[in-house]
Amino acid sequence: MKSLRPAGFVTAIIVFLVDQLAKHMITGPLGINHLGAVREITSFFQLRFVPNIGVSLGLFPADSEMMRWGLVVLTGAIALGVLIWMTREKSRQDQVALGLVLGGAIGNILDRVRFGYVVDFADLHFGEWRPFLVFNVADAAITIGVLVLLARALLVRDKPGKGQNDERAPVENLNA
Repeated sequence: MKSLRPAGFVTAIIVFLVDQLAKHMITGPLGINHLGAVREITSFFQLRFVPNIGVSLGLFPADSEMMRWGLVVLTGAIALGVLIWMTREKSRQDQVALGLVLGGAIGNILDRVRFGYVVDFADLHFGEWRPFLVFNVADAAITIGVLVLLARALLVRDKPGKGQNDERAPVENLNA
């Protein structure tokens, strides 16, 4: 039996809870819960209510009930794949990155099930230049998790464990 790898699960739970708490605070006590509702925090960051009916970057809008539930099923299947990967992953860093992705995905799935859209609220901008669309904690966690996985896959070579063969491992000096 495989031992549980709690790092990813703990990360996913924390991301999910922080995401849902942030969305609750924005749409509840702060009252930023309708289009046009904005609260300026700094000259480059505002809280702005945006109901996102699409997927990343607002692409593929789910403008019907069938498309909405199709997105729920699709993102649920992706989250399940991430969960399976996370349970099999040996690297703690990759487990945490997968936990970021999983927690964010579940937070956005819950929004879509409850409201029919994902609550986005973080508007980072520099003057009129907006390098990002309005996003939320879940979106940020997913993005960071994917970037960590990509960076580790492209730049980091884990050393093989005792008794493992790895063709990528450096070869000892053969001229000795």
